[in-house]
Amino acid sequence: MRIFKEEQRFNQTWIIVLMVVSTMVPVAIVLHTYINNPENLSSAELIVAILIILLASSFIFIFKLSTRIDEKGIHYKFFPFHLKYRLLKWEDINEAYIRTYDALTEYGGWGLKGGALWNKSKGTAINVSGDIGIQLVLKSGKRLLIGTQKQEDAKATIDTYNQKIINDTNV
Repeated sequence: MRIFKEEQRFNQTWIIVLMVVSTMVPVAIVLHTYINNPENLSSAELIVAILIILLASSFIFIFKLSTRIDEKGIHYKFFPFHLKYRLLKWEDINEAYIRTYDALTEYGGWGLKGGALWNKSKGTAINVSGDIGIQLVLKSGKRLLIGTQKQEDAKATIDTYNQKIINDTNV
């Protein structure tokens, strides 16, 4: 029995730099307003305003993509959208393979993407970085791509269970 586990977060350097720079602008505006006219804001209001800006800016860092592949199927959870793992059983999967993709052109970026707002034929993508994913084609015809940073481990685990897909397809 082989098990694959992976957790990913939005922790790329460019995202951190972008968030820091984009946070500095509203903080600077609030501070400038307070310095120029201290009667408009109390010290407590200033602190609360800055805390709200910092919390809102750091919200992206709570997102976490968790993937598990085992004998039951492929489990995935994209917190905070999914509070519990979702399971795609092997008998519900028609194809599972690793592929390279372009997040921007195929799905409109990173995160929980696809469906009604983008290219429906590609299906849905759940990813946080990179360009490698676990492509799933379900027996229902739906498509799901789950991003991975552990391409070789994911491929080896899928290859271990591919016999379940083949057997279930032939039944």
